[in-house]
Amino acid sequence: MSLSIGIVGLPNVGKSTLFNALTRSKQADAQNYPFCTIDPNVGVVEVPDNRLQKLAEVSASQKTIPTVIEFVDIAGIVKGASEGEGLGNKFLSHIREVDAIVQVVRSFTDSNVIHVNNKVDPKNDAEVINLELALADLQTVSKKLDNTKRAAKGVAAKDFEKQLELFDRVEKQLQAGKPARELEYNEDETLWMKELQLLTMKPMLYVVNVDEDKKPGTETIKVSESTAQIEISAKLEAELADLSPEEAKAYLLELGLAETGLDRLITASYKLLNLITFLTSGEPETRAWTVRRGAKAPEAAGVIHTDFIKGFVKADVVNWQDFVEAGGWSKIKTTGKMRLEGKDYVVQDGDVVYFHINA
Repeated sequence: MSLSIGIVGLPNVGKSTLFNALTRSKQADAQNYPFCTIDPNVGVVEVPDNRLQKLAEVSASQKTIPTVIEFVDIAGIVKGASEGEGLGNKFLSHIREVDAIVQVVRSFTDSNVIHVNNKVDPKNDAEVINLELALADLQTVSKKLDNTKRAAKGVAAKDFEKQLELFDRVEKQLQAGKPARELEYNEDETLWMKELQLLTMKPMLYVVNVDEDKKPGTETIKVSESTAQIEISAKLEAELADLSPEEAKAYLLELGLAETGLDRLITASYKLLNLITFLTSGEPETRAWTVRRGAKAPEAAGVIHTDFIKGFVKADVVNWQDFVEAGGWSKIKTTGKMRLEGKDYVVQDGDVVYFHINA
């Protein structure tokens, strides 16, 4: 299941530094001037999951394979981007291609790093970006509304009434500089909105890029009341990425941190996309698989191989903790904790599943 998250923000807020730390690379050019990223950088990142190793030990697996998310470092957007300012609509099109947005806003203070607006103000950073995304969407919706009005002049005008009401409502929302995702939609409206591929319909998470020496738990400005945020020091994460796993763990303990900011970002991004993980485990491999929350058993089987959807018969399902405590498939069957599930079973996060497929 290929999913991507775009990292966006004003120039010089730490997007590329964060991306490099995520991918443990120097792939993105992180320089002290606007638009040092021109083409988007793409990196595939493993989703941290401490369940995998425990399952692999019980099953004596030869391989352990985590699930992954794709991150895309998109060039800095400036005020007027929707009208072609800076590097303009080219980068708005890059955002259109991702499944969700991580918006980086600057809270760190460093006189050596130029801020494009010459001031550190996370809320203002977010307002500039959100307005440009809304203005870009407004162009799309206004055009769609005009086309629908023309189509509604025919004999089947009544067929377009609901669409006209929807697009008019969304247009007003965008004119107010507010994202389209904050409106409520019924089933039909959801389908019409998907066709528009609006930027402000994508789920979004704020990353507040804080100073390296900021103490955990100390107050940070709330960027938005309606959108989740996490704090990360991109500079600290870049330093940790240059260390060995053992050195990084020791450094985290020294700082009083339980996990890296990147692990929190990856986990938060996974939740942002409304994803869950189910697992398969045996001697060849223990593996994590990604599905949308609410997916039924045949759909989950199809993530492994598309032919499994049609051939699905049933599935052996057990909670991962019960699987580990029992000692694997050979022993879990005697505990009464393994369930036999059919086509209507909704897969849960942490399920260990063995699919029975009719070849």
